[in-house]
Amino acid sequence: MFKPVLESTITCPECGHKANEQMPTNACQWFYECHACKALLKPLPGDCCVYCSYGTVKCPPIQEGKSCCSKS
Repeated sequence: MFKPVLESTITCPECGHKANEQMPTNACQWFYECHACKALLKPLPGDCCVYCSYGTVKCPPIQEGKSCCSKS
């Protein structure tokens, strides 16, 4: 059985700061505050979460080939 990677490095598009983060497996993360410049990151159009937009690894549902969490 496929086991998703749960760690991703988020790169802030505002200041370039990188942070290793543990991705949640039970919810999408729609917001992320940069540790350095405090910019509030949101998913880019067409992406489901901040990991899919700014991370080195896509979120667990996308890795598994499933649709990501709904925003409802």
